[in-house]
Amino acid sequence: MTGRFKVLALVAVLALLMAACGDDDTGSTGSSSPTETAESPEPSESAGDESEGEEEYTVEAASSDLGEIVTDDSGRTLYVFMADTSTESTCYDDCAATWPALTVDGEPSAEGIDASLLGTSARNDGSTQVTLNGHPLYYFASDTSPGDTNGQGVGGVWFVVSPAGEPIQS
Repeated sequence: MTGRFKVLALVAVLALLMAACGDDDTGSTGSSSPTETAESPEPSESAGDESEGEEEYTVEAASSDLGEIVTDDSGRTLYVFMADTSTESTCYDDCAATWPALTVDGEPSAEGIDASLLGTSARNDGSTQVTLNGHPLYYFASDTSPGDTNGQGVGGVWFVVSPAGEPIQS
């Protein structure tokens, strides 16, 4: 009975996540929302608008069940959003609550990844989002531990990213 409850809860959460992100992949800029990336993933050092740990992030290659993927320096998995067709993010408001941007103050650095593929892009809240091979990078709020890849394939538009900066769609 406990297993059945867990499955039902997971299905409900995934349905809510897909619904939350479905409204924002039409290019909405969220100009009326004052807190577009107000909350970071559960470990507070990971992303967004938190002041601690923002000086510089190292983006790293890591091994996973999906092959070589990209993580931040604490091992948190990074994702790309297929609705982003340029270096500018289209994930704001409710989408950004579920998929917080990897942001930095300064320039990001790379370990095990070609540093020339790294870049940044301005978000409309004034923060600076890290990009890899032209793709803005995000966390998944439901990844609670380093190495989690719970966001892989969500809604058919969120994927982990390879060290070459390409979505892994398997």
